[in-house]
Amino acid sequence: MSCGISKAGFLEEEAPRLENWLNKNQNGQMAYMENNFDKRLNPTLLVDDAKSVVSLLLNYYPEKEQIQDSFKISKYAYGKDYHFVIKEKLKELLFSIQQNIGEVSGRVFVDSAPVLDKAWAAKSGLGWIGKNSNLLTQKVGSFYFIAELIIDLDLEYDHATTDHCGSCTACIDACPTQAIVSPYIVDGSKCISYFTIELKENIPSEMRGHFDDWVFGCDTCQDVCPWNRFSKSHNEPLFNPNPALLSMTKRDWEEMTEETFKIVFKDSPVKRTKFEGLKRNINFLK
Repeated sequence: MSCGISKAGFLEEEAPRLENWLNKNQNGQMAYMENNFDKRLNPTLLVDDAKSVVSLLLNYYPEKEQIQDSFKISKYAYGKDYHFVIKEKLKELLFSIQQNIGEVSGRVFVDSAPVLDKAWAAKSGLGWIGKNSNLLTQKVGSFYFIAELIIDLDLEYDHATTDHCGSCTACIDACPTQAIVSPYIVDGSKCISYFTIELKENIPSEMRGHFDDWVFGCDTCQDVCPWNRFSKSHNEPLFNPNPALLSMTKRDWEEMTEETFKIVFKDSPVKRTKFEGLKRNINFLK
């Protein structure tokens, strides 16, 4: 786990970017991205008297991946839902701070509130936001969950690092649906993750043939990123997959019953699509 600290306050540089992204409807049907605009940009509106944003990264890069002849899911969804795993760790951290320092108020955030995770992680020097809009680090790539602890305690603050994407366009060139419309800007409404997870209605027929066997999320822009050559496997047992997942063939996916779904994806983020949603995604690829 990596940790960086920023002074809580208004994210001045992010405000016009977020506004422009929303105005172009690049959030698709993710209407929740339009809510709480001010809170997204200012954590002092989320936590009374907030002074510091403590950003944390937790590696989820797996030791083993799915077999070749398989429909694919994002690596972050291999194991137990990260919301539960990380929230417990952050609560322990807050408790530890309170035990050692005294009365400290704060809240923990794990991708479930209007917080711009990547912006805060970059501001605190944990990495830079790459051309695929993911947070990249020189030492271990980008297969990390980001979470925050926002507290009413003044701390020593870290500084942002520099961008190391250079002239590389690997992620832009590899995106199956050309969702990275320009460097650092992803049209969320064109992303495979959006179609396979967020979209509740039928997937548009013009996307057929562009999914590259992904049925839940997509890791393409991370898999091709040169910085991910340095990825190391995580050591969190709760992120380990059900062994059956790694050996499933396309036929296994197609013949999967709801009972098998509940066993293989017990407590997994994949449950977000529900069985019917996953079957819709699989059938779309046939």
